[in-house]
Formats: sequence, structure tokens, C-alpha cells
Amino acid sequence: QVQLVESGGGLVQPGGSLRLSCAASGNIVRIDQMGWYHQAPGKTREVVARIISGHATTYRDSDKGRFTISMDNAKNTVYLQMNNLQPEDTGNYSCQAIIRVTTGWTGNYWGQGTQVTVSS
Repeated sequence: QVQLVESGGGLVQPGGSLRLSCAASGNIVRIDQMGWYHQAPGKTREVVARIISGHATTYRDSDKGRFTISMDNAKNTVYLQMNNLQPEDTGNYSCQAIIRVTTGWTGNYWGQGTQVTVSS
């Protein structure tokens, strides 16, 4: 019923920037929350940032000041602007969303993920 499609990952040098996008599509009535998660190699997945009801934001402490989450409500798309990337930011970045669909169900959805590699 809902699909999340991420884009924007890739290879970047330390100090560089990337902008990730995640577009939600399907039988969407309301998006309650969208977020980005990071799974570094050999580690558990951690939340990076969330945007709630399209405007309230939260961040992982280590990313405050470097990453910015934003949302285009008209496009059902969330963005993660990542600046001053460092090797420890390498990993898979997944989009997550809590979405109410036309059947009345509110579910937790995940995208496939996009790889970010920070290396010189």
C-alpha cells in the first residue's frame, strides 16, 4: 500500500556533503512521522533524525549541526542534508515513516536504503 524510495547516496570525500531523498507513495492519507536511520558496518541501526507532523525535528546528538532533515509535504518527500561528512558516517541510510492509509490502518514503513561511503 505504501512505498518508500530513497535516493542520493554515494561516495564522498571527508568534509563533503550529500543530500538524501525519500519519497513516499501509495494510498496515503496522512504522514505522521518520517525519519532517517544509519547502520554503520558491523553496528546496529540508529536513528539519525526524525520529522514529526511535517515540522518538529529531532536529531542524533553526534549529527546536530551537521545534518538537517526537512520535508516537502506536497510531495510526501523527506530530505536529509548531510554536511561535513566523516568516515564514521559511512553506512546504509534507511528511510522510515509512520503513515495512515485509506483503509484506516496506520503502519510503520521502511525503504530499501541507500549506501553512503565517506572516504578519501
